[in-house]
Amino acid sequence: MGLRDVVERTPGLRTLLDGMYGLYGRRVEVHLARTPHHIGVILDGNRRWAKATGGTTAYGHQRGADKISEFLGWCDETHVKVVTLWMLSTDNLSRPAEELVPLLGIIEDAVTGLADARRWKVNPVGALDLLPQHTADVLKRAAQDTAHIDGITVNVAVGYGGRHEIADAVRSLLQEHAGRGTSIEELAEVLDVEHIAEHLYTKGQPDPDLVIRTSGEQRLSGFLLWQSAHSEFYFCEAYWPAFRKVDFLRALRDFQQRNRRLGL
Repeated sequence: MGLRDVVERTPGLRTLLDGMYGLYGRRVEVHLARTPHHIGVILDGNRRWAKATGGTTAYGHQRGADKISEFLGWCDETHVKVVTLWMLSTDNLSRPAEELVPLLGIIEDAVTGLADARRWKVNPVGALDLLPQHTADVLKRAAQDTAHIDGITVNVAVGYGGRHEIADAVRSLLQEHAGRGTSIEELAEVLDVEHIAEHLYTKGQPDPDLVIRTSGEQRLSGFLLWQSAHSEFYFCEAYWPAFRKVDFLRALRDFQQRNRRLGL
């Protein structure tokens, strides 16, 4: 059992540490001079957190969903403009029905809650055609209901895979030019990276400055493969349900200290 597990099981110790982390977090926040415009987050570790705390998988997913609004509040406070949350990958769609069905319900409720808050602009990114129709409808409705909101753009990546996104972008590009009567040879002569970027799920948005992954895993697993070419990466040991504001501020402090050359 790790230290975080002991803290989770000891309310008094958790309260004491929360107070200490609060003081530390305020000191870090005061010295933040530069924050990311766009943050991507891989919300990882829900199942492992549930196992470590004696809960069910569904409980872990629910606690992870509950963390999202709190996280977006921290982003509001630090003037982040775009957040991309990877909530369900295309690979996750192959999970057993007894896990996937409850998870989709939790995601639907979470996205509906974000829309009902009327604080953030919800933007689904992913292959909606791979999702159950009801889930896709919930995502589309959240986008419609918040299209006028002047707040953080929250990309909810559901049924998302980076390779699938690039394939979709190329497919959309080919269909567009076919409609114009452009031949493959003519397209090949002028094709540039920007032509593909214009067909990504995140078209029109800045690429992420910072990508955070929780749970200690140090890989992208297909998240924003195209967009993250020049992103900074921050890997945090905390499982997503246990991710605290102090963890977030540490990520921002680390980002601030990076020398961003952007490929130059």
